[in-house]
Amino acid sequence: MSVTTEPKNPPGPRNLPERIARAGERIAIAMLLAMTALVVLQVVARDVFQLGLAWADELARYAGLALVYLTAPLLLLRGQHVAVDLLLARITGRLRLLVDLVIELLVLAFCLLFLWGGWAFMQRAGKFATPALGMPNLLFYLPVMIGVGLLVAASLVRIARQVSSLRSSPMRSGPAA
Repeated sequence: MSVTTEPKNPPGPRNLPERIARAGERIAIAMLLAMTALVVLQVVARDVFQLGLAWADELARYAGLALVYLTAPLLLLRGQHVAVDLLLARITGRLRLLVDLVIELLVLAFCLLFLWGGWAFMQRAGKFATPALGMPNLLFYLPVMIGVGLLVAASLVRIARQVSSLRSSPMRSGPAA
């Protein structure tokens, strides 16, 4: 298992998915700070004042969801996500490009399936609210759906890159016959 890396795209107006993903990263950093503050508040309230703060726990969970799902698109776009590459490390040339394309298509399929499943889940769970704050579940799970929607966009960008690489690569990657 390794962390994959790809060269970063140059910043600019033509790289909208990267800019949107970076905005998600900034929101996620704010959520990390909020989550940390809420956990510290809970510990102090419980240990010093013998108070339970269910609302703080719920907000910390919300921040955690946002943190994870809003940073994933940027990591995918940059190829910095965690990947198991035992097989990929042994493949080179055009075959590697084809395998990478299949992997990207599978990631896209997973994201679309996740969005469909999330929509089906929210048809039922969206009618309810969180216990401590009474926050509608639609709002509570919104960062998840936004993050996966951005993962779809990142996956489409990566698929376009793979197709471009395939088109520009030579047909044979092995020794000449």
